[in-house]
Amino acid sequence: MSIHERPTLRELAVQALSSVQRGYDLLAPKFDATPFRTPEHILDEVLRAVRPLGPFRDGLDVCCGTGAGIRVLREVCVGRVVGVDFSAGMLSEARSAFPATDWIRADVRAMPFTPVFDLAMSFGAFGHFLPKERPGLFAQVHSALRPGGLFAFPIGAPARPGSRPYWAMLGFDAAMRVRNAVWSPRFVMYYRTFPLGEVRDELGRAGFDVELRPLAGLGRRHDGSPRAVLLVARKRPDGT
Repeated sequence: MSIHERPTLRELAVQALSSVQRGYDLLAPKFDATPFRTPEHILDEVLRAVRPLGPFRDGLDVCCGTGAGIRVLREVCVGRVVGVDFSAGMLSEARSAFPATDWIRADVRAMPFTPVFDLAMSFGAFGHFLPKERPGLFAQVHSALRPGGLFAFPIGAPARPGSRPYWAMLGFDAAMRVRNAVWSPRFVMYYRTFPLGEVRDELGRAGFDVELRPLAGLGRRHDGSPRAVLLVARKRPDGT
């Protein structure tokens, strides 16, 4: 995409002063030209990690946005693939790009699904949920999966304290907290509210068995640990 297709600073400001849903409706036509879209190299690496875990029949993209992650699901699922999001604007863009996929508008905190999916995935959406909302979100995904089904998503290693990314994320989250304290409606988007330890515990309580798979192609940190992992949460076979 050319630079002229990217959102202007004014457009981003209007989006940031809107609600989450309205903001993404406004941003949708230019979203894929922003840094917020999941990059192709991350999708490629996730695909390499997920493929050996399949094949799967039906797949679900949770908070699908404009549909970047659908490519991964369509590669590993032999049946129906569904994207769910609450932004009509984002779904309109997704529908134009991937007409063979089923797109459903719904709040993922109250999804309209029975246990019909074998694989659920999500890419870059968890910053839009407050910590108190995560257990309900995980319960919704659990209820949409068949026994033994997988919920998988990439998660990056936390930034090292004192590093540039650390201060950038800390500053962004602080600015968002100030914005939400003085402006309504709220725009919930935080980078430091999804700690791996808490997430693993919450997934366990929701009925998942959790494992981590390094995304080796995304590199390693100076201590040898992976820069990112694929979190794979398997719904227990008995459905509990």
